[in-house]
Amino acid sequence: MAKKSKKRSAAEKKVDRENFYSLDEAMKLVREVNTTKFDASVDLHVRLGVDPRKADQAIRGTATLPHGTGKTKRVLVFCTPDKEEEALAAGADYAGLDEFVQKVQGGWTDVDVVIAMPQVMAQVGRLGRILGPRGLMPNPKTGTVTQDVAAAVSDVKGGKISFRVDKYGIIHSSIGRVSFTPEKLAENANELITTLVRMRPSSAKGAYVKSVTVASSMSPGIRVDAKALVK
Repeated sequence: MAKKSKKRSAAEKKVDRENFYSLDEAMKLVREVNTTKFDASVDLHVRLGVDPRKADQAIRGTATLPHGTGKTKRVLVFCTPDKEEEALAAGADYAGLDEFVQKVQGGWTDVDVVIAMPQVMAQVGRLGRILGPRGLMPNPKTGTVTQDVAAAVSDVKGGKISFRVDKYGIIHSSIGRVSFTPEKLAENANELITTLVRMRPSSAKGAYVKSVTVASSMSPGIRVDAKALVK
């Protein structure tokens, strides 16, 4: 069993495991208990009262965080030749079709988001076995299959995130970095939670937002008062 470092032990002592913190308190505390020397990601974990095995409860969508995630996303756009310049001008890191289809088939996936035009999805669809497991497959539900590739690129670069409930009914998403102010982290978290509440399926019974936890990379989790958030 790995021995805990002094920093980790000190961080854990600051977090009351029996307490549920307000969103503002949690965002202040998550910065205090960070033990990394780099600008760690701050992640929100939201457990929903849904059954992901049911199609209408497999929550999936997007949210535009007001302050972004603090990470510059690398964007690949699969498009027709007449849209390449437009996509690159909007901020795409790569744009094209045949060249990048071949690169991905060869194992290249050095991007964070993939956007595609509807016209080229027949070719992109063949890459499903490579892009799918990495969460990179374009999908109309997340706005990554679109005719307006420039707008889609601008949204992603401007702080738009995509999320998908896992098999345990939990949404995991980055909401910023520890260098963000507590206020910015709270506003980002609130935007994500508000979006999830709006997406509540009519078939979901009982408590919808069951638990909310925030943590930075390698820091202890901090429980947030979910009931107060939903109100």
